[in-house]
Amino acid sequence: MSDQTAVLAGVEVAWAAASDPGRVRPVNEDSVLAAAPVFVVADGMGGYEAGDRASAAAVGAFAQCLTGAGLATLDVVRTALEAANQAVQQVAAGTRRGAGSTVTGVVLVEHLGAPHWLVLNVGDSRVYRHMGGTLEQVTVDHSLAQEMLDAQLLAPEDLATFSESNVITRALGAADSTADSWLMPVVSGERLLVCSDGLYRELADESIRAALTLSGTPRSAADTLVTLANQAGGRDNITVLVVDVRSGGLVAGDTSIDTDTDLADSVTPVRPRRADAVMDDIDDIYDTFDDTIDDTIQVRR
Repeated sequence: MSDQTAVLAGVEVAWAAASDPGRVRPVNEDSVLAAAPVFVVADGMGGYEAGDRASAAAVGAFAQCLTGAGLATLDVVRTALEAANQAVQQVAAGTRRGAGSTVTGVVLVEHLGAPHWLVLNVGDSRVYRHMGGTLEQVTVDHSLAQEMLDAQLLAPEDLATFSESNVITRALGAADSTADSWLMPVVSGERLLVCSDGLYRELADESIRAALTLSGTPRSAADTLVTLANQAGGRDNITVLVVDVRSGGLVAGDTSIDTDTDLADSVTPVRPRRADAVMDDIDDIYDTFDDTIDDTIQVRR
């Protein structure tokens, strides 16, 4: 299968996605939407009963709101997020144990008369940016581990063995479904990676960076990363979406991540991380979720 391509507002993008259940789980609870201008990954929670339906409902809402419309607007992205949350809640209402989903990705939007990437995140799936051989993580995980790292209650070297690494603090369908969002200029030559945690829990950042650097096309990069994650254990579902900006963006070196908080608030209100909650017992952090979602999160990884 070859790369897909599109030109929107003069920006040429090429992309490819790959999703695999891994070597342990019989059901793939991840879903992916790759159709310009929207590129998102969702990782469902709810076990074999509902995880796959929750993630499918999330990306389905984005597809209905955003695909085939040229550059998106901030208002439409906000509508898509609200619709995705409602869709996951409907799935959860029809199950015994509840359901939820992460959603993470990038959307090409118009801002100040020019194309920009709107990066959005709920949960612990991730967006990375690769440029000139350098890899940077753009999103920040909504997880207990990340909150403890931020509060200096967990050392980075202890993260791999942290027993509660599966606990996330925000999700679609949960009590806190607030999305973080960032605006980034579109830069010619950049490569964006959207992935579920099944990738980065198996591969170190250096392995991800090397694969993105050495793979010539998005299809090659996506397939290589899934193969490497399976070779490393494949203990969870693995979903990878690679997007290249071929032309029409700004020149590298003239851009930076937009940190305009007023603009961020206009898209999806960003709540401060609950460092105070981290100081309490772990059980208090679980209260972020409805009881049924709480049980589901502990089972899914």
